[in-house]
Amino acid sequence: MSTYGQQEIALLRQQISRMQAQIDQLYSHLNLTFAEDAFETDDPQVIEALKRNNMIEAIKYYREKTGLGLADAKSAVEAIKKRRGI
Repeated sequence: MSTYGQQEIALLRQQISRMQAQIDQLYSHLNLTFAEDAFETDDPQVIEALKRNNMIEAIKYYREKTGLGLADAKSAVEAIKKRRGI
């Protein structure tokens, strides 16, 4: 690949990186969570707790939202964790 082509790719990567940082800042400022391939049961609070590696908190949020018992909520949260690769 030509030097010009390599420079163009590097410039595009920098621009993408800056835009991603801006988007992340906006989401943080607005207290939003991007939910790719969201399911109706994928509550943002549950996802955030899982991202912080706090399974107990995630299960607690899930139970509050759904009214399920401990075992069912634990299974559901584990499924969310696995599906999202958290």
